[in-house]
Amino acid sequence: MKNTTLCYIENEKGEYLMLHRVKKQNDLNHDKWIGVGGKCEEGESPEECACRETWEETGLTLTEYRYRGVITFVSDIWEGEYMHLFTATGWTGELRECNEGVLEWLHKDKLASLPQWAGDKLFLELIHEEDTPFFSMKLQYEGDTLVYAALNGKELAT
Repeated sequence: MKNTTLCYIENEKGEYLMLHRVKKQNDLNHDKWIGVGGKCEEGESPEECACRETWEETGLTLTEYRYRGVITFVSDIWEGEYMHLFTATGWTGELRECNEGVLEWLHKDKLASLPQWAGDKLFLELIHEEDTPFFSMKLQYEGDTLVYAALNGKELAT
């Protein structure tokens, strides 16, 4: 199973910096709206990966961020994945164009109407609340369909 990170950067207006994945060929996230992140390199911690990937995809250097949870992805098509989920509220630098898609600030209340993975909507609900404790979520897909979800070991309705 590979290790990846995903970070949702939030500004003072309640908007997340979202990446509309439209630029890469054979992208499992094609046409989906997600946060920024990517694969952990050998020897890299989740925090180091989240900071590096954010800088590579946005030009922003994270200064205030929080490790929110671990998502275990299981799929009948794609390689399994442990995704380390972060939120961030502080950064320096200037936003730049991303070679993986289009970056856009979108209000977090509008995200549910965008094309996303069904499981993303589940963990986005959790991170909207500042006082949500660190969590573990398992998401199992058959193709693009979410067939099983569990939060902290307890099955959720899908």
